[in-house]
Amino acid sequence: MKAVASHQYHGVRPPSPTPATKISIPVSAGGGAEAALLGKGRYKAWALVAIALLALWSMFAASVTLRWSSGDLAAVPWDLSSPLLDDLDPLDGTGHSRTVQGAVDMVPAGNTRRVKILVRPGVYREKVTVPITKPFVSLIGMGTGRTVITWNARASDIDATGHQVGTFYSASFAVEADYFCASHITFENSAPAAPPGAVGMQAVALRLSGDKTMLYRCRILGTQDTLFDNIGRHYLYNCDIQGSIDFIFGNARSLYQGCALHAVATSYGAIAASQRSSASDESGFSFVGCRLTGSGMLYLGRAWGRYARVVYAFCDLGGIVVPQGWSDWGDRARTKTVMFGEYKCKGPGASSRQRVPWARALTYEEVRPFLGRDYINGEQWLRL
Repeated sequence: MKAVASHQYHGVRPPSPTPATKISIPVSAGGGAEAALLGKGRYKAWALVAIALLALWSMFAASVTLRWSSGDLAAVPWDLSSPLLDDLDPLDGTGHSRTVQGAVDMVPAGNTRRVKILVRPGVYREKVTVPITKPFVSLIGMGTGRTVITWNARASDIDATGHQVGTFYSASFAVEADYFCASHITFENSAPAAPPGAVGMQAVALRLSGDKTMLYRCRILGTQDTLFDNIGRHYLYNCDIQGSIDFIFGNARSLYQGCALHAVATSYGAIAASQRSSASDESGFSFVGCRLTGSGMLYLGRAWGRYARVVYAFCDLGGIVVPQGWSDWGDRARTKTVMFGEYKCKGPGASSRQRVPWARALTYEEVRPFLGRDYINGEQWLRL
């Protein structure tokens, strides 16, 4: 596992020349998990029921349940056409656990079967780790606006030993096991946004350190260093990812398909920071059919590693992209070794007129290896 001590931030420098031109969920003082009834229309009746239950509310919490299932363990199964779990009421007290970590802890070490954990509606205020000894876990929420796992740690926080936790351990949710799946859940780091140049304000919402991971219709919310895409092969499909500075970073080989990338930068920021460190390193980030919106002025990618690799294909790039497009991390030598490329992107941020000369307008033959699930060897482990 690669150390991240070198991932220090001193703000994102404006390019030269400078171009001219959350979910709101009720919170209680009790912590733990809170059942939440959100929305309008058909949820109004539920709201009335909730009012009637206020006297009993403190007796209950949102619940988590889990089930073992047989099946093909050589793949990550994602069958959206059939029920995955029993539909349990979060208020009836029948869930196996009232915390997500409690449900994960129930999975035996060395598990060899797919375990499906249903996370009922609620705000789960906890740090969660899926350890390396517990592969084949599927986490299924009830919608990104209804099932939220959140914490507020920052890299500069002090742990029980008196040391800073660092970026690695600031994650609200950390996946270290292989064959992990998640859907219809929000992963959030709710730490206050850091101003550009602040030190120790990295606040990871989700860290992916296992191999063969899939996320479907998940929301990942934060500001600086939102998604630590650390190591392994990962597939993120139709996910929403929010951040400001390097909000997708790491040394994984990942395919982002049909994702919404939303910037909340107040000045300059960056989307992706690839740590790829050698020509033989197979890591890199591929964004296919994604949409970039938000605020600030954003680099498409920064060369955290000397051989950083980031590709955008068929993406809709909003007007928040700096005209130069890419950053060399302040090291001109990296312009000779990075692989930053674009292919048939559209939108005001896709103009190539002022792109840095060392970025590439890819041909179809050059971009083809990055377009599909073959990029992450998906034919070996994804079954969609």
